[in-house]
Amino acid sequence: MTRIDRRALFASGAAAALLAATGASLADTPKSGGALRLAVPRDDSLELVARGAVFDTLTEIAPDGTLRGELATGWHTDSDAQVWHFDLREGVSFDDGALLEVSDVLAVLNEVGRAEALSHGAVRLDLAEANPGLPFLLADSRFVIPRAGQGVTPLHTANGTGCYRVERAEDDRHFLARKVAGHYKQGQSGWAETFEIIVIPDARVRAEALRDGYVDIAALPESDDLKGQRGLRFHPGESHMALAVAPHVGMPRQIGAGRALDDGRMAERWWRA
Repeated sequence: MTRIDRRALFASGAAAALLAATGASLADTPKSGGALRLAVPRDDSLELVARGAVFDTLTEIAPDGTLRGELATGWHTDSDAQVWHFDLREGVSFDDGALLEVSDVLAVLNEVGRAEALSHGAVRLDLAEANPGLPFLLADSRFVIPRAGQGVTPLHTANGTGCYRVERAEDDRHFLARKVAGHYKQGQSGWAETFEIIVIPDARVRAEALRDGYVDIAALPESDDLKGQRGLRFHPGESHMALAVAPHVGMPRQIGAGRALDDGRMAERWWRA
């Protein structure tokens, strides 16, 4: 039987296919501090980005397309990609102060297959069918890890292990979160001190809010109101404007192409330059 080396998964083109270059020049050195504000339409954008700020998954697809551990520090399959083993990160806390436990992870993995604890920091997962891409699958926001028994609760009571803790949230209207001090990703992610999402249903008003400095990023703005504005940057481009970005915002050179909002990871990956 063949052992599947996770380094082969890291190099897999499957991850790279999820990402696209932004062409931004302001993406070299992230800077900590400040407030980052995002305007979105009334769709699932607020929920997607807010959950990405508050919760972690076992694995993560990085901006450069590589797969890396988040709540898992390592994984391997010993046979045919049907039985998997995951090592869990130690000393991770939820926002309520409780430590991450193996039972929290089992509750989520049992939605994928049959999971069991091998120790306080290791789990085994048996799949019904082989899946060599499982570590990529577990990076999806469907598989965030909440506390066992709590589930993914409404945002105002969300209790996760992510870079940000909820300060205020109103469904389909507003979300404000503050960076968690001493987070295990400190120095790697979670640059802004606060991250705010404001729902503005009208595309023209979202464009005005960006142009007038009330927000730093606008999703799906009215493009005619922003074309030709000096300093603004557009993703994927000015003719197809999914995101409009103020000149003082830093962003990775590559962002998730699956969703314009950096696949829900914007809060921890973008910064004020």
